[in-house]
Amino acid sequence: MPELISHPPAFLDIRRASKSFGAGKVLDGVDLAVSKGEFVSLLGPSGCGKTTLLRIVAGLLNADQGHVMLDGAVISAKPPHHRDVGVVFQSYALFPHLTVAENVAFGLHAKGADQSTISPTVAKFLDLVHMSAFADRSVKALSGGQQQRVAVARALAVGPKLLLLDEPFSALDRKLRETMQIELKRLLRELGTTAVFVTHDQDEALIMSDRIAVMNRGLIEQLDTPDTIYRRPATAFALEFVGLSTRLRGKVAAVKGAGELLIDTAFGSIRANGNYLPGSSVLIGVRPERMAFGARDGANTVAAAIQDIVFQGSRIQTHFVSGIDEPFLLETGGELPARLAPGQQVPVSWSIGDTLVYPAGPSA
Repeated sequence: MPELISHPPAFLDIRRASKSFGAGKVLDGVDLAVSKGEFVSLLGPSGCGKTTLLRIVAGLLNADQGHVMLDGAVISAKPPHHRDVGVVFQSYALFPHLTVAENVAFGLHAKGADQSTISPTVAKFLDLVHMSAFADRSVKALSGGQQQRVAVARALAVGPKLLLLDEPFSALDRKLRETMQIELKRLLRELGTTAVFVTHDQDEALIMSDRIAVMNRGLIEQLDTPDTIYRRPATAFALEFVGLSTRLRGKVAAVKGAGELLIDTAFGSIRANGNYLPGSSVLIGVRPERMAFGARDGANTVAAAIQDIVFQGSRIQTHFVSGIDEPFLLETGGELPARLAPGQQVPVSWSIGDTLVYPAGPSA
């Protein structure tokens, strides 16, 4: 008899959440379970439903169907201020007439905290976000990054069971955004805070998350660790949205033993592992850093003409002429082979195990 694996109950449990605005369905029966202390990102393009889902959890929107549970209690009918949920908005939503310390203390006053505990709590969280020296300063005098720190401190100071963050770094420049990502991840780990984070930035999600929910058209297409979502995306959309990829369209010509496919493409025959019938139209995906110049025994090898070479500091991307709308690129971390130039035809190879296969979309 197989051993039964016991999974801890979800700390945040969203069941069959649906929401429409007029004739448009924004959420279509979404399920999401988040463990205590976990950091989960909702990742997807604009309009996929991620912010709507966050606002339903926060109580700022009512779901048409479904329910939300937090720490074992149904909170779907509770008003926002009774949900024990902290929210950091994209705009920070700080009170401009209050000082930094007064902004952080605001939620504590609203909850009726004892006056003797408010000052030390404010001091603690300003210290955690490295803003102690700005306690008496007006928030209007702060930079974007400093305002973001204050917003996080204010949300955490009330000790919420759950922290929700709606693209809080989108207004920051790239260097500051990357710094804040690492700082917030460290802070939440130190506090053991459960958090759900909305972003359309794939790099941000990969850096910060314990798990990522890739959303598309009101549904979660894949919920998994960043490593799994990048290396083994479950759908063609996840492949395209998370990271760069070479994508080739083809048709299954034959199926050999042990599920090895022989796929005809514009670049010749390619082998892959999968479960498709002969004649099936498929999309082949390969991460560009898994590809290499030159032929290799036992690997897929094709000949392709160089279109452009793009230097990106620690990485170099070589783009090839594909003759179709799908990208064909190879990425290296070191120097390129000598005398490569646009227009040159070269062999490119990658392993069968790195070849991902999906049902082809309507453009195939």
